Amino acid sequence: MQFLLTNQYVINMGHRRQSAPRHGSLAYLPRKRARYGKGRVRNWLDYEGKPKFLGFAGFKAGMTHIAYIEDQETSPFFGKELVKAVTIVEAPALVLFGMKVYLRDEYGMNPVGEILSPTLKPELGRKIQLPNPETYNFEEKLKELEGKIVDGVEIRGLFHTQPYNTSVPRIKPDIIEIKVSGGKSKEQFEYVRDLLGQELRVRDCIEEGSLIDSISVSKGKGFQGAVKKFGIKLMSRKNRKGKRRVGCIGPWKPPKLLYTIARSGQMGYHQRVEYHKRVVKISEDGDEVNPKGGIIRYGLIKSDYLLLLGSVPGSKKRLIRLRETMRPKAHHAVSVPEITYISKLSQQGK
Repeated sequence: MQFLLTNQYVINMGHRRQSAPRHGSLAYLPRKRARYGKGRVRNWLDYEGKPKFLGFAGFKAGMTHIAYIEDQETSPFFGKELVKAVTIVEAPALVLFGMKVYLRDEYGMNPVGEILSPTLKPELGRKIQLPNPETYNFEEKLKELEGKIVDGVEIRGLFHTQPYNTSVPRIKPDIIEIKVSGGKSKEQFEYVRDLLGQELRVRDCIEEGSLIDSISVSKGKGFQGAVKKFGIKLMSRKNRKGKRRVGCIGPWKPPKLLYTIARSGQMGYHQRVEYHKRVVKISEDGDEVNPKGGIIRYGLIKSDYLLLLGSVPGSKKRLIRLRETMRPKAHHAVSVPEITYISKLSQQGK
C-alpha cells in the first residue's frame, strides 16, 4: 500500500481514501461561533482632515440586481453597461447618545472616561439602565471629561440603532462604538460634544461611490460534517465505516491529530470582514428598490438605504457594520456610477 505524505494531509493513494479540501481549511481560525451577533470592528483607519465618524451601521434587507455604466477607467469594461448583483442595506439614522475616551499604553486601549447625553430616548432603556436625570450632572461630567483630553487619546461616539424605523420586528436597539478621526484631539472632542443627542444619517459618514468594509456575522449552519464544512471528497461505495468522513486523519508519526485535518464542527455564524464593497447608491426613497409585495423575509424599505456591489455576509435583518476601508485603493476614483436599471421584480413569483 502506497502512501503520500504532504505537509498538511496524509493521502492514501492505494484506496483514494482522502483528498485535500476544496475550501481553504486554514483561512479562518478558530472556527467557532461569534461572540456577538452584530460584528466587531477591531481596527480603524485614521485620516487627515476635518473630524468625522469613520463608520455606520444598517440592517441587511436582501439582494437584487442593477444595470449601470462602469465609470472606473482602470476597469476593462470602462464605459460599458454591466449587470451585477447588489445588496440592499437599510440604514436608518443612528442616535449619538454618548462619548467614550480611550488612552493607549503598553497594555492596550484603556478607557479614560465617558459621558452620556442629557436627552436619551426611552427605547434605549430596553438595552441599558438610564441614569437618573435628577442626579446626573451633565455639565460637571462634561467639564471633568474635557480635562482628560490630551494629544494621543482616541475618542469614540456611542450610538444606538433605531430598528423600529425599519421592517425589523423588534424595538430593543443595538449599541455600537464608532471612532472619530481627523484634526486634533480637542477638535474631535468639540465635534462629538456638539452632536450629542442628535441623529446622524448615513450620508454624514459614508460617501456615495466610495469603497467601504462590511463587518458582520455569517449565516449559522450548525454542527456539520467534514464533507459540507470543508468540501472533501466522498469515499468509494464499498468503503467500510462510512463514506462522508476523512479516510486517514494522520500518520503514526507524529502520533497526534493535526489541526489542519478536516473535522466535523460548527459551520457558519462566524465573524467575517469583506473589504472594498463599493457604495453605488445612497437614497432615502425606498420605492426605488422595493419589489412588488416587499422583500421576502424582510418587508419594505422605509428609511435610508445603501446599495453595495456584491454580497454581504449574514442573514436578513442582521446588523451590518460599515467602516471606511482599511486598505484604500490608490487607483479608485470616488464617483457615482450611472444606474440605468434597478430590478423591482416580485420575489414571490407573482
